[in-house]
Amino acid sequence: MPHSCPTGNAIALIARPGARAQALEQALAQSGLVPRSLNIMTLVAREPAPHECTLLYDLDNFRHVICTSPFAATCLVEAIESRWPQLPVGIDFHATGVSTASVLEAGLGVDVSAPAPGSGSASEALLAMPGLQAIGGTRVALVSGDGGRELIEQTLVERGAEVSRLALYERRLQPPEAAACALLSRGDFALLIVTSQEQLEYLDQWCTPATRQRPLVVSSQRLATMAGRYHFECVFIAGDATPQTLAETSAVAWQQAPGIPD
Repeated sequence: MPHSCPTGNAIALIARPGARAQALEQALAQSGLVPRSLNIMTLVAREPAPHECTLLYDLDNFRHVICTSPFAATCLVEAIESRWPQLPVGIDFHATGVSTASVLEAGLGVDVSAPAPGSGSASEALLAMPGLQAIGGTRVALVSGDGGRELIEQTLVERGAEVSRLALYERRLQPPEAAACALLSRGDFALLIVTSQEQLEYLDQWCTPATRQRPLVVSSQRLATMAGRYHFECVFIAGDATPQTLAETSAVAWQQAPGIPD
């Protein structure tokens, strides 16, 4: 049931970019919250570097392909379709979540393994999957944005895999729009949703003591730990980063701390 707080106290500020932000907005609205994007990050596809083009043409030499976000999956599908009339066989596809897996499955017509919803940190849940344990001597393509996901790469290398990065998009940061920035700095919102370390680090410059008193919803324990270092006082950890789970956790956060400080 939607919460009975006045609409002005129901604003959910969203740091997440792209299509997943739109899905999150819809899920939040169904809970009675009023979603508002901070628009601090834009995802932009980039042309593969020469060595990445070579990796794409050598895709049949990889045993595993891992995608770390729905946008990475979308970029990979487009890159494969432009280079491979027929998808190479013998590749195991993996994703950090069900949303990413669904993009690959729809775009490539392949089976994709992904952690179950509610598994916690996407990187750690992925690395715990059985298909990525005994991978010594195998080649792995890690498809992501520019930077990030160091834990996945480091752990797979430690397990003996040869990991090649395919950074098919970049994340561009820009200041929050003025009206949303004012809400953020005044603490004049119900809750804030952050889904990456980069978002939290960037937003910190506009956060005030009033901001840090409001509920913060994050998608992993690692982010919650980081939020503690940034002095957020009321942190809620979602079971995963899917829009539905984030919205459900946000509804709980709103119900437990609905008021706005004076």
